[in-house]
Amino acid sequence: MKPVRIGSRGSMLATWQAKHIAERFAETGVPTEIVFIKTSGDRFQQAGVNQIGVKGVFIKELEDALLDGRVDIAVHSMKDVPTETPEGLTIAAICEREDPRDCLIARAAKNFVDLPRGARVGTGSLRRQAQLRHARPDITFVELRGNVDTRLQKLDCGEYDAIVLAKAGLDRLGLSGRITEVFSPGMCLPAVGQGALGIETRTEYAPEIAEALRKFDHFATRVGVTAERALLRKLEGGCQVPLGAWGQYQKNELLLEACIVSADGREYIRKRASGKAEEAESLGRSLGWEMIAAGAGKILQLVGRTVAGQSGN
Repeated sequence: MKPVRIGSRGSMLATWQAKHIAERFAETGVPTEIVFIKTSGDRFQQAGVNQIGVKGVFIKELEDALLDGRVDIAVHSMKDVPTETPEGLTIAAICEREDPRDCLIARAAKNFVDLPRGARVGTGSLRRQAQLRHARPDITFVELRGNVDTRLQKLDCGEYDAIVLAKAGLDRLGLSGRITEVFSPGMCLPAVGQGALGIETRTEYAPEIAEALRKFDHFATRVGVTAERALLRKLEGGCQVPLGAWGQYQKNELLLEACIVSADGREYIRKRASGKAEEAESLGRSLGWEMIAAGAGKILQLVGRTVAGQSGN
């Protein structure tokens, strides 16, 4: 049997993710090899995502490698995956989700509320900035780019008083001890797909891969992420939209909670909805409509986005 070629970015976290999936394949008796591919997001580490000008900046080159046959699967953080998948490709499995919450890593203060006025907090996420600015407008948010290790080094060198990162990434890298506070969903809802790994393949793939991927796919995670992505698609958003969402499937019920916040933190819309697992897509779309009716379109216009069917008022 030929090894399954796993496409991955070369960052420390992406490498961990690719090795994790390789181990899962090994458990099913399928050999693998990891193929490292540099993406636009990796090449322009100091530029903001919105400056690079490539949709899906952290996965486009991986998808190109899938389409031209250089790799058989690609491992992605689902928060980096656009809601539209290129023709010929599919997200064949979404693995069980790790803790999707955001967390604070501070140099002196232990909690966000303890940071001094004007403290410099690093994050490259407009979603995080908007929600946390809503809670504390006195904080100074500063652009932060780079891989997890680079961001921690910048904190340790004194460039920031604190930084905000995804808890799942720190957990996977064995860096949970650096966390000083885990944000509650009430304070900061996570990004769509945060904490979940997706495996993308060509639409037609080998039977031995298909059997393994069926075992990797986690039903509750897929249902929750599907609802979140349907909501994001309805709002025509991307990774640089101040939208937080979390879909949780528990006790045969899907609960979807979402918020959208203006960049200055002043305008804040939060909604929730519930339904059945098979209603994940429609639940996400309907919650999107509710948020549009509540004024989400105006907030999106402020960050340069528009919603189909919205008037200019």
